Amino acid sequence: MKFSSNTVYLFAAFLLLISACGSSNEEIVQTETSTETIVKLTEPQFKNAGIKTGSIEPKSISTVLKLNGQIDVPPQNMISISIPLGGYLKSTKMLPGTRINKGDVLAVMEDPQYIELQQDYLVTLSRMSYAEQEQKRQKELNSAKAGSDKALQMADSEFKTLRISAAALTEKLRLIGIDPRRLNERTITRQIVIRSPITGFISKVNGNIGSYVNPSDVLFELINPKDIHLSLTVFEKDLNKLAIGQSAVAFSNNDPQRKYNTKIILINRDLSPDRSVEVHCHFEEYDKTLVPGMYMNAEIALNDKQQATLPENSVVSFESKQYVFVEKDKFTYEMTEVEVGEMENGFISVMTNLGKRKIVTDGAYALLMQLKNVAEE
Repeated sequence: MKFSSNTVYLFAAFLLLISACGSSNEEIVQTETSTETIVKLTEPQFKNAGIKTGSIEPKSISTVLKLNGQIDVPPQNMISISIPLGGYLKSTKMLPGTRINKGDVLAVMEDPQYIELQQDYLVTLSRMSYAEQEQKRQKELNSAKAGSDKALQMADSEFKTLRISAAALTEKLRLIGIDPRRLNERTITRQIVIRSPITGFISKVNGNIGSYVNPSDVLFELINPKDIHLSLTVFEKDLNKLAIGQSAVAFSNNDPQRKYNTKIILINRDLSPDRSVEVHCHFEEYDKTLVPGMYMNAEIALNDKQQATLPENSVVSFESKQYVFVEKDKFTYEMTEVEVGEMENGFISVMTNLGKRKIVTDGAYALLMQLKNVAEE
């Protein structure tokens, strides 16, 4: 039998088409095998795996808001120490981090103007004493018509002027820590002592021995840590979930097992450019190991709400995704991807709608291992 050239060409094309279809079908079968989600057990395997099933249960689970921030100090607990009249730093033993008590000596200052100030005060007191006696004498003379009104007015004016000067000099002395009541010609000193007004620690020391400190210079910065607080960063989307008085549990990355109980005392309402605000929390107990500037994490339990839940063992993790096994038939289960939420008291919330289907609550991990072994074969 002879075939025309056209017939031969058509036959060859048909063979190529069949070959291509066979290759395509083979690829499809391989793909389906690689994404297998059904696992079938024998009765002995079912018993050994300890499979138990259940359904979605509505339970109250607290949603936890996770935040981060750092230890902060309120402005009233940060104190800058300067010298109102300036002077030379004579001596100091303070270093950043040094713990101090109220009244401790921070530094000794020295300057000739301290001597001049004390001199002016004592001279003014002496002149004021004379002016007071002169005023009394002029009053007596004026009463006896033996003195002029002008002399009395001048005596009154001199006494009042000196009294004003003495009052001003008294406050200047107190400003640099000298008690005017204990000052006399034998107690004049060229040095003054700077004392700590609080109990806390030194955060900064500016200056060295022999340097001149101007009145505008900050010589020491002190911190009273007993009122430190936790400043958390909260984004706009979570702001309506928080309220003053809510509890927050804080911990550091260095020691996450050590928890610190805090309460929200202030919520800032001024949004920053990145749409976040600061939320300030007060520590219920002071801990001296907490240092301003230390980074902290915090968890805030929000209001309980009814959620669809499963026992925690129902959910298995595989390749960064979460799955449950849904019962399809006797000893047959399908691996189904789910989205999960918070865990509490052995239960986990499930956002995926599973309806009333039976879910494996015990033995899910055994099914995952069985499925993986079958896939590898």
